[in-house]
Amino acid sequence: MTASVEVRGGGLPGAVAAEWTKFWSVRATWWCLITATALMLGYSTLSALAQRVDGDHPTGAHTIALGGGFYLAQFAVIALATLFVTSEYAGGGIRSTLLWTPVRARVVLAKAAVLLPVLFAAGVVLSLAGMALAGAVKAGHGLPTSATAAVTTATGMGGYFALLGLLCTGIGWALRSAAGTLVTVIVLLVPLPLIVGSLGLAAWIPYFPGIAGVNAMVEAGQPNPITMAPAPYAPWVGLVICAAWAAAALVAGAAVLRRRDA
Repeated sequence: MTASVEVRGGGLPGAVAAEWTKFWSVRATWWCLITATALMLGYSTLSALAQRVDGDHPTGAHTIALGGGFYLAQFAVIALATLFVTSEYAGGGIRSTLLWTPVRARVVLAKAAVLLPVLFAAGVVLSLAGMALAGAVKAGHGLPTSATAAVTTATGMGGYFALLGLLCTGIGWALRSAAGTLVTVIVLLVPLPLIVGSLGLAAWIPYFPGIAGVNAMVEAGQPNPITMAPAPYAPWVGLVICAAWAAAALVAGAAVLRRRDA
């Protein structure tokens, strides 16, 4: 029975194809992507306008994109990745998913394989669009953005969004609750680093996924727009740190799925 189901499912490629279809066939996917776009472009426009009117604190277009624009858009990414897993538990669709793809780890990998390229592309496109719009609205006001800074911001945002999505799916598999996953991820990204810093452990702050993700978008030695402290490592190190968090979450989620099933 298991063998016949696996053959019909087409192994990992078949599981990925099924998850790809499910991903694009629900309204939540489109609404989350539209919301992320609106937040990025809206903030970029308002921030650039403010800088054009009041140039006391000039910044580059890349700083605008990876500041408030990125900070707001990431919450839409969190919602998208969380719902990709937890909505199946809420609606009972997980039973059909596990029937057609009985290898539990394969289900986890299939969803990750769908999210990774989509969220990477979304991060790159949103960052480039935000920088282009901010640069056009500023119309020469503020600081210029170099090609190196623009590429670092775009690739870093794409990588961070992709890995943040995997982190959310891993936690989603473990908790099976949209509310629980959202709260856990947001606490991990925002208040927990602040709490750790207040306890005199500020050296650990750059190794939390949210801070590491922003450090991946700035050149080494440049200030992190969230903490205002210089990035202590190269951008690629920030992505490696985020990848480690994502991998740990996926392993934990897959373990829970194998043990507790649907």
